[in-house]
Amino acid sequence: MDAEQTIAEIEWLERMFAVPDTRPMGPSDLSAANRRHDEMLAHSPWFRLWQRYGVCCRPESPAIQLGETES
Repeated sequence: MDAEQTIAEIEWLERMFAVPDTRPMGPSDLSAANRRHDEMLAHSPWFRLWQRYGVCCRPESPAIQLGETES
């Protein structure tokens, strides 16, 4: 096995994966991004206010539903 060839292939792969993905986001990509965002902010009181009373441009409801305090 040629070490220089292996190093060149690894460097090529590193350059290839460093290039940003320019494909448009699909519905499942947007849903996953929204879900990650909701999970990251789930414990923020401001996020919970937005989640309950805010205006949202998403077609689906927020992914995280914390316990309701009102009945």
